[in-house]
Amino acid sequence: MILTDKQILASIENGEIVVDPFDRDALGTNSYDVHLGKSLATYDNYTLDAKKHNTIEVFEIPEEGYVIKPGILYLGVTLEYTETHNSVPFLEGKSSIGRLGIDIHATAGKGDVGFCNTWTLEISCVQPVRIYAGMPIGQLIYFKIDGTVDNYYHSKKNAKYNKKVTVPVESMMWKNKF
Repeated sequence: MILTDKQILASIENGEIVVDPFDRDALGTNSYDVHLGKSLATYDNYTLDAKKHNTIEVFEIPEEGYVIKPGILYLGVTLEYTETHNSVPFLEGKSSIGRLGIDIHATAGKGDVGFCNTWTLEISCVQPVRIYAGMPIGQLIYFKIDGTVDNYYHSKKNAKYNKKVTVPVESMMWKNKF
């Protein structure tokens, strides 16, 4: 079941969902719009290795915007910090972003119950596009869970993205055993 605007608002009011900063105008019929934060990052090396820690360079988007280019993976971050305690959040790009040829995530569109953080975005494009800090970038859709949870994300010992951040976070695949 996807939460409606009234259900999202009620969940925010009772603390089951947290969005900070919260803007009532960003609440859609059955989603909440999130915005691009001020930081982007790119990997230091072109060739990435899943078994190694691939470092990134973080930089701020200038006021006049920043042109992203095809063939480069940009890591972005949402302006909004979110928490979900009774639902599964899904992050999808806004249709207006898609119509500019921008993808905001390669695979990681689903959050976990108990995820408490900003969202790192995996941004790519099909042609050069100027983007701006604060622009609407995606929408969170919330699916109500059926049953109880034993292992919330924010309390998992092996959760790799629990540290509260305001900048993009690189892949932590290298922490897995394989």
